[in-house]
Amino acid sequence: MATFLEIALFGTCAVRLKARDTIEIRGAKHRALIAILATAPMGRRTRTFLQNTLWGYSGYDCGHQNLRRALADLRKLLGREFDTLFRTTNTDVELDLARLRFISDPSAGAFLEDLNVVEKDFRKWVAAIRENPAQVKTLCQSMPAATLRHSRPSVTMLPLGHLGDDPSLKALGDWIGEQACRVLSRSRFLSVISHLSGRAMAEKTTVVTEVQKTLGVDFLTTGFLRRSASGIICDIDFLDAQSGQILWNRNFQIANMSYLDDAATQIEHVARTVAKSISDTAIASSRMQPLNDVSDQNLLISGVGLMHRATIRDFLKSRDFLSEATSRLPNLAETHAWLAKWYVLNVMKGYTMDQKRDTQLAVDCTAKALDLDPESSLSLTIDGFVHNNLVHDFSTADKRFETALDVNPNESLAWLLRGSLKAFLNDGESAVSSNQQARKLSPIDPFNYYYDSLASTAYIAADDFENALVYANRSLATNDQHLSTHRAKITALHFMDRREEARTAAEELLRIWPSYSLQHYERSHPVSQEKLGRRALKAMAASGIN
Repeated sequence: MATFLEIALFGTCAVRLKARDTIEIRGAKHRALIAILATAPMGRRTRTFLQNTLWGYSGYDCGHQNLRRALADLRKLLGREFDTLFRTTNTDVELDLARLRFISDPSAGAFLEDLNVVEKDFRKWVAAIRENPAQVKTLCQSMPAATLRHSRPSVTMLPLGHLGDDPSLKALGDWIGEQACRVLSRSRFLSVISHLSGRAMAEKTTVVTEVQKTLGVDFLTTGFLRRSASGIICDIDFLDAQSGQILWNRNFQIANMSYLDDAATQIEHVARTVAKSISDTAIASSRMQPLNDVSDQNLLISGVGLMHRATIRDFLKSRDFLSEATSRLPNLAETHAWLAKWYVLNVMKGYTMDQKRDTQLAVDCTAKALDLDPESSLSLTIDGFVHNNLVHDFSTADKRFETALDVNPNESLAWLLRGSLKAFLNDGESAVSSNQQARKLSPIDPFNYYYDSLASTAYIAADDFENALVYANRSLATNDQHLSTHRAKITALHFMDRREEARTAAEELLRIWPSYSLQHYERSHPVSQEKLGRRALKAMAASGIN
């Protein structure tokens, strides 16, 4: 694979070699040296400039020795890759800019904020760049667009076309595109280009390569409207914007313009299919590549997607993707937040070999996420999840969920996990209403089984065992490897006096987790001694789990 250096210039100056293995460059002077070369014309500086800037005017021999030692350190650290990246002569040092990738984010902090290099010329050089916003912007944009970081696949839907000059079809085609973009924008895993941009683009051209080049999208939906004897037929194509390949086609019918509510349901179904297709495509692509070759926009969606799939193999693989995402995008709070969630689920699924360690790692990850962005609703939400399910600090968890919803009232995951907390606190009515709000705000979530699973728990807390069973079965139909869903099903069946079915459900749980026991539940679950937990214990014991 290609060898390159990644560098973040704002806030924490991070420099790492991306080759067969990732190598972090930690020395302050070594990172400063690379930053100076990375921002230089053609990537080249004279030895004299480097010596004086980084080591001061302590004499030629001293500065010469210090620079030579720093380059020797880098050669030892980087091995044979050093000569791929650097060219040194007796007069200057050059960094190959074609092998450099900026992951710069000016919102992460000041330029080279953490480099405590005290030499006067270095501080003057840093100050001059900080005082020139245009130069800072150039540093973020000096690499080709393909090498700049974006953490989500991007998509838009163009207005649907039509034949002739029918103003009602034109308005309908525009409305369908707008609705689809609105639904897609509810997914935190997609970057959705606005419908206004899509409309302006469609007025100029519908050539896929031009749309991709102008809007920078990875995927695109377009289509056509036509009248038939029974109404209006909508044909929609989903395309890979890079290749122009049609990945699938869907069509639906609208009886007439008075049936737009039915059309909205069909559009939501199309948006769900688009989101699932992008997720599946990202995961399939990532699985076939070495980790270092997986694109940035596929890392997070693959990591989160695999984290919520049924097999332990997928779950463990998801950690590799999420860890790589935190490495490549260290200043993006959500990468650390999702990794924290992985550690929570690792404990909850019973896979952990060291619960205390994984709990601390989860706490550390959310602390890092909130350090980077104290008002990240996702980070606040997952920090609440950690405190609720691992630390068992319900008061702090409740505060985190409430703060997340103050920041973003549409944070569906905060509503979902708040519902779980309310179930733990025996507030069944609030648990159900929070879960319903979460589902309303996240119609295209890639892990709907999890929403269904927590809905089942919420309905148990509300003494509505019939709905609890409905949602447990719906969740298990998608993912039958989620322990708490099996537990909810057993509990619902037991309290509906369907004891034989409850025993069958318990046998299914033990088939998947043969060593599972009541003692394990009492020891690990935060509400095993509360009303909800006592119900689960009673149901499992009566159904044959010892």
